[in-house]
Amino acid sequence: MSAIQATDETFDPFVLIHQSVTARLQTVEAELETAEAKSRDLESTLEQIRDQAEESRVVEKHLLNNLKQFSPAEVQETFSNIRETQLNVERAQSEYEALASRRAELKDQGQFLRSAGQILADLQRMYGENGGRPTAAEGDKQFRDASRQVFQIIEEERMRIARDMHDGPAQSMANLVLQAEILERLLDRNPKQLVTELAEFKNSVRNALEETRQLIFDLRPMTLDDLGLVPTLRKFIKEYGDRYGLATRFNVVGQERRLPGNTEGVLFRIIQEALTNVHKHARAKMAEVTINFQPSRVSVVIKDDGQGFDVARTEANLHKNKNLGLLSMRERAELEKGTLEIRSQPGRGTEVKVEVPLNKR
Repeated sequence: MSAIQATDETFDPFVLIHQSVTARLQTVEAELETAEAKSRDLESTLEQIRDQAEESRVVEKHLLNNLKQFSPAEVQETFSNIRETQLNVERAQSEYEALASRRAELKDQGQFLRSAGQILADLQRMYGENGGRPTAAEGDKQFRDASRQVFQIIEEERMRIARDMHDGPAQSMANLVLQAEILERLLDRNPKQLVTELAEFKNSVRNALEETRQLIFDLRPMTLDDLGLVPTLRKFIKEYGDRYGLATRFNVVGQERRLPGNTEGVLFRIIQEALTNVHKHARAKMAEVTINFQPSRVSVVIKDDGQGFDVARTEANLHKNKNLGLLSMRERAELEKGTLEIRSQPGRGTEVKVEVPLNKR
């Protein structure tokens, strides 16, 4: 018998998974609510401790300027209190950063689980519209086909991350090890040159750190959760233009505001994928992103002046060519009950428009 159990020769292979996804989502949302409440409390505590640290710096300055007026015991006690305050700030800051990281992780999990639940619900509805529930054999095949597609997408993303890590931070770290070995030799042989090499070493460390931060941003921008879609896009589009040597423009139409649910994450990923396609395939000199806020919906248009392509032909061969970028853009929009339209002609650039309703429920 199939691993997916059948009942009376027919079954819905997605019910059990859907129930499991829903239960896990409830657990994640409850933990996220707790983490956000704790984060708010910690923000208040951290602010108070920082105020204390600022006061301790004033005390330290007064002490150093009037050292002769204090006994050794008073000096020792004062510096001990100052150090304890500094340690409290460091501990609170570390705890807050760990909590922020956990909140981002929980939000990612929640977004994934909601998307998975929506996919399962759509599949159930699709099978119902197509003439009832599948047989065990049909359901098993459909389930395995869907699983293969999901695993393929996951593997593609893992390969991309591994490639970016290898070509970026990992290569930089390897170079840092070599530079450190050179510095060790110069310590005894040529101390004067060591100073110059140390300056270069510090620059290399900064570059490695920047590459790591960029990789983290590409995976999940922290500003998306903290500040919202528009500030994140301003930063992303500017850095995109600087990195690839393109002229970029970012326009906001309507009243800028935070968007509900997964909408901000979905729109950011679609824009990110569209701009990735621009620098990979379009040979463009300019890219423009316009976001339009309206009361009941939000739309985004991504345009470039590149070489364009035959849309109908490309979309007809999406699965054959394994073009997961275009597939993921369309599927992300559909998960939010939105639409995605691509307009392009060879030699006339490309325009991608996505529109998402804000009252989906």
